[in-house]
Amino acid sequence: MAISKSSLFSQNKPPPLSTNINASTNMACPKHSSDDSLSSHDASADFSGDVNTNNNIPSQETLKRVENFPILDQDGRSIPFKNLYTGPNVARRVLVIFIRHFYCGNCQEYIRSLTASITPSSLLSLPTPTFIAIVGCGSPSLISMYQSATNCPFPVYADPTKRLYNELGMLRTLNLGARPEYQRKELLSIMVAGFVQSMKMMKSGQTLKGGDMYQVGGEFMFEPVDGGSPASTPEGELEKMLKSGMLEHGPVEEKRVTWCHRMRNTRDHAEIPELREVLGLDGEGVLGKNKKRWTKALLERKGTGLSSRSVDGTTNASANDGFRRKVKELDEGSRGSTSDKENVGR
Repeated sequence: MAISKSSLFSQNKPPPLSTNINASTNMACPKHSSDDSLSSHDASADFSGDVNTNNNIPSQETLKRVENFPILDQDGRSIPFKNLYTGPNVARRVLVIFIRHFYCGNCQEYIRSLTASITPSSLLSLPTPTFIAIVGCGSPSLISMYQSATNCPFPVYADPTKRLYNELGMLRTLNLGARPEYQRKELLSIMVAGFVQSMKMMKSGQTLKGGDMYQVGGEFMFEPVDGGSPASTPEGELEKMLKSGMLEHGPVEEKRVTWCHRMRNTRDHAEIPELREVLGLDGEGVLGKNKKRWTKALLERKGTGLSSRSVDGTTNASANDGFRRKVKELDEGSRGSTSDKENVGR
């Protein structure tokens, strides 16, 4: 992603997305114990530093295992996880963002910053239909509140069982970590707002249904295995996309994760400039107010992988050939890797 010359801050060109995709990339995703009880939890480790996770790309075997895990929409209806990223009426490229609990002010700040810089219309401007879906670990009854609080135009779902979080390698911690650029409000203000939100839900019995406060999330880019790109999205699809959260498309395609990032602390989402690069959007998004943090966000890349749109700003044979080579490397790495059941880190 080239840094715009019109940027308020003079920057060097950021490094490209990490493309260290080899056999180790498809090795085991980190797992946490399914026992979340406080009696077995070491509280001293909650604030002792970033969790020992990795950004290994989930294998096709892992995706096959989780594709039918149920998630819930705002009405409590159950749908298989795969419906977010594949099948009829689904965009060909989908970025799935896993947030923390629904009262987490830091994640709410992230979604506000994201939606200020990445809109449905900007995603529709891409040659390949692209969309974003968000998954939280609380009750689906809080989804409406969450969308209202964040002014989020993208669909939000719930995984209160956290099975997806566990199988896709997202861990648990309360460590704050360094302040990210996307956190544009002061921490105290964010914490107070989250507390007030939860208290307002007391009458309806939703105060304690926000989700596991220890759980952290991550971001996963799903794309077609073949890496091909169709013609530009036809006009008039925006209203349909906003209404259903999906785009009309023909036959079902097999998808794979081409880029991912797992949070190491409670404020470790991939920054907005990196997401724009992964999605293939030009520019850096809405400029941050803090020069130091904005500079870091422009230059730092947290995730691992190579999305088809980040290969090149245009869809051409060379870019697609490069993407297919990476797909082949992923397949070879998956065959030679250890089982995804192996634990890595905490």
